[in-house]
Amino acid sequence: MADSSEEKHQDDKGMQGGMGMRGVTRPMAEQEVRQHNKQMHGEGQHQRGEYHQEEHQQEKGNGHSMVMSDDMREKMLHMHHMQTLWVYWMIILLGAWVLISPLTFDYSIGTVEPSGGRSVWLTLDQRIAFMKWSDIISGALLIFFGWRGLTPNRPVSLWVCCFVGIWLTMAPLVFWSPTAVAYLNDTLVGALIIALAILIPGMPNMIMYMKMGPETPPGWSYNPSSWPQRWIMMVLGFLGWIVSRYLAAFQLGYIDSVWDPFFGQQSEQVLNSAMSHSLPISDAGLGAIAYTLEFLMGWMGAPSRWRTMPWMVAIFGILVIPLGCVHIFLVISQPVMVGAWCTFCLLAAAIMIPMIPLEVDEVIAMGQFMKKKVKEGEGFWKVFWKGGTIESDAKDEAPELMQFPQEPGAVYASSIWGVSFPRTLTVAALLGAALVFAPGLFGVGIQETVANVFHLTGSLIVVTSVFCMGEPLRRGRYFNVLLGLIVAVAPWFLSSSPAGLSAAGVALGLAVAALALPLGPVKQHYAGWDEYIR
Repeated sequence: MADSSEEKHQDDKGMQGGMGMRGVTRPMAEQEVRQHNKQMHGEGQHQRGEYHQEEHQQEKGNGHSMVMSDDMREKMLHMHHMQTLWVYWMIILLGAWVLISPLTFDYSIGTVEPSGGRSVWLTLDQRIAFMKWSDIISGALLIFFGWRGLTPNRPVSLWVCCFVGIWLTMAPLVFWSPTAVAYLNDTLVGALIIALAILIPGMPNMIMYMKMGPETPPGWSYNPSSWPQRWIMMVLGFLGWIVSRYLAAFQLGYIDSVWDPFFGQQSEQVLNSAMSHSLPISDAGLGAIAYTLEFLMGWMGAPSRWRTMPWMVAIFGILVIPLGCVHIFLVISQPVMVGAWCTFCLLAAAIMIPMIPLEVDEVIAMGQFMKKKVKEGEGFWKVFWKGGTIESDAKDEAPELMQFPQEPGAVYASSIWGVSFPRTLTVAALLGAALVFAPGLFGVGIQETVANVFHLTGSLIVVTSVFCMGEPLRRGRYFNVLLGLIVAVAPWFLSSSPAGLSAAGVALGLAVAALALPLGPVKQHYAGWDEYIR
């Protein structure tokens, strides 16, 4: 009777906390294994005891988890596959949908040309033909490998389906899809295929090698991979996806104009500029692909993914941090390179800016884990691709994401742990915005050299200040010293700068430089990274 009560308690705990604390699908497999063991008597009692002891060790978080036998892992894999069998049937059905899409929609009706008279590398007939054959081949691959995925332990087939989904999101841009329906169909189905292949069922065959262990990195005061930490990234990624798709629709020719409440026709000037046309595909569409992957990758893995999926955290970090910085710089350079502004381009950059300080802590935790495991003698690539375990007594006090409707304030507060808002950096960001608008207030044209100095340095001050609100990046605030001195000194050497604007540059620039000196509050701990926060 006591055993039955304990089993029910474990099951209830798995159902209540599983989605928030361990990912979506693994608890279903765990529950099936427990139910299976419950029927096994003798041997089953022994296996269940081992499993509960391992589960207890994982929840304790000390990293000394017992090793599951290959037989237990095999059983979990098959139980999990049974629970998610519908996923692979859906891949087959979506494959059939994509296969017959060229016949259903006829990509030769309602064709359009890219905006701004842009020349592309394919003729209209080739664009139509390539899109048709891309869908036919992609659909056939999904049907074939989706069918193979119905059999357990075929991870390669599932990865092929995932990459077909990625291709479907890219094909309308590579081939400059001549119709909006082909673009819409492929990008939506592509996102669904990615989710069905590796997000909803989890990473293919991860059960066969994943090691139990702690969720919070050793020496950290919180878990940077927790669901509260990730939901805000997913929301920002989804918003960026919407904005970028709207701009891509204009560049691809599906809509005739872009609404801009502040700069009017300047948006179209930016989107059809030589800088934009220098890329072989739509730059807004490329941004939409990046935001698609960022939004979807936010769902990948359990809250321990900093140690179980280092490769995924690394790719996610590359999409957000270096590529995000490039995207932001290209947007803030628009008045310099093009001489015009674009409201929705600025909005897309504004969405990306907070994503960088919100993501960098997870990348640091992953890097610390990789460094420690390699130092212990484990192979770099083995740990990178398969992860591992580590000892940790750290605890994450964040509330579960499912508590958001009841405690929105607490969940939101935990979602930005690792980010604080020093008055110095907040004021510096406001002063940077003032520098951007200062030339206009003094009647200086947007294409004047002095205006470019103010626009670029002011924008960089805003970006740097927001980045450094992320506590692990706080040391980067010293870059504002250089930017402040540039804007204080440079205008005096430019003949086109009014005396009033130059004086404003001195006052604002020196203020920004002075505000970069104090450290500001640091509320969290990051193990060995603490020594770099000065």
